[in-house]
Amino acid sequence: MSSDGSKSGDTPSIAHTFRIYLDRRMVRIGLLGLISGFPWVLIGSALSLWLKEDGLSRTTIGWAGLIFGVYAINFLWAPLIDRIQIPFLTARLGHRRAWILSLQAVILTCLALWSIFDPVTNLQGVIAIALVIAIASATQDITIDALRIEQVGSDESAAMAAGAAVAVVGWWTGYKLGGVVALVTAETLQQAGMTNYWQLTFLVLGAIVVLCNVALMGVPETPPSERTQAQTEYEQALRSRLNFGGMLAAIVTWLGATLIGPLASFFRRNGMAIALAVLGFIFLFKIGEAFLGRMSIIFYKEIGFSKTDIALYSKGIGWVTTVFFTLLGGLFAVRVGLVRAMFLAGILMALTNLMFSVLAWSGKSELMFALAVVMDDLAGAFATVTFVAFISMLVDRTYTATQYALLASIGTAGRTLFASGSGALVDWLNGDWGVFFVITAVMVLPSLLCLWLIRHQLARMLVGSRVRLFSKEAHQDP
Repeated sequence: MSSDGSKSGDTPSIAHTFRIYLDRRMVRIGLLGLISGFPWVLIGSALSLWLKEDGLSRTTIGWAGLIFGVYAINFLWAPLIDRIQIPFLTARLGHRRAWILSLQAVILTCLALWSIFDPVTNLQGVIAIALVIAIASATQDITIDALRIEQVGSDESAAMAAGAAVAVVGWWTGYKLGGVVALVTAETLQQAGMTNYWQLTFLVLGAIVVLCNVALMGVPETPPSERTQAQTEYEQALRSRLNFGGMLAAIVTWLGATLIGPLASFFRRNGMAIALAVLGFIFLFKIGEAFLGRMSIIFYKEIGFSKTDIALYSKGIGWVTTVFFTLLGGLFAVRVGLVRAMFLAGILMALTNLMFSVLAWSGKSELMFALAVVMDDLAGAFATVTFVAFISMLVDRTYTATQYALLASIGTAGRTLFASGSGALVDWLNGDWGVFFVITAVMVLPSLLCLWLIRHQLARMLVGSRVRLFSKEAHQDP
């Protein structure tokens, strides 16, 4: 019997699975997800539409998306975030919360600066501030994900699955409802005759950042005694192998335990071949979806939808459907197996991208728009919740922040590096949005091929991580 009350190897009932969502820890995990998702509104939807309405080209807007590249490399400094303490705050708030609060303060300062900038006359300044927001957001994600994972015991497989679903719901709540606030506020101020309506909107969004920081104080942080002890033991073992001592040995030991320890642990636990195969799949999985997402709000605007329409259908309705399908996706992953769930998610992503082609070719249609958004959110919910649950269970709790950041960054790298050229691709196609969305659908196929090739290795790996609830293949493996 596991600590969450389910028998190991048994598939829990639907009622039992939904009861896990009522655990009070899920509220905290949802809040952390919201804090993580909100900055994407600032440097994604709000920034893109701000630049579009100030007359900048699709290509410029697309290349501005390169700032998301910092999410792909945040694992480089994740070991430092895992070890370095914030003066004064860490002792009073805890290691994780101190980092989150400090980085939220950076984001709030950037919003205040944006409120006095004009992208037409100072595009470099606007993009530079966006880059700082992206760096702060990517850095806080390192510790948010660690704090989220540490809310659940390492042997609570079902609770981790539910937590992954709730974290995704929280992220989409921050992104979707934050987008509603941004777009509706901007539209209202614009209609009121304010010429600097976007700058004023950023001040309103800053108030949301403040509220998130207040709510963060309600998320408890467990003492890092076990994690610290394990890291200390690794440092001692590493130092014992050195043939020199003194200050140089102390520096080498600290750097080795901080930078090399997390990577060595991941490859040691999973094996070189399996670890590399998993990283390959993670890199490819959501590239097509990222291409669509980067240009979607530009497509909505060009096809004739207003900011209010986009807020209602893409953000408002999209949030409701995402919440529902994410919670359902968590249950689905438990019932049919993680590998099967990811296959289905990939196929759904391709099919929903084709629905946007239909919308592009048929012209403006609110019904088709709503249907495409709902189906796209369904596919995205299934894909994201299985992805988050998968990598959450693979991490070693001794290096929670670093290993999760590494895995998540690999996935972000594929999406960011390729999707930055999405605007250029649309321009190259002479604005043929239908063909563009067909291409994004085809982009899903390489990841599915990769998944097929490593499906048995994934099943065995999940058994090793005690995720028996997720894989029927694992149940059949002796």
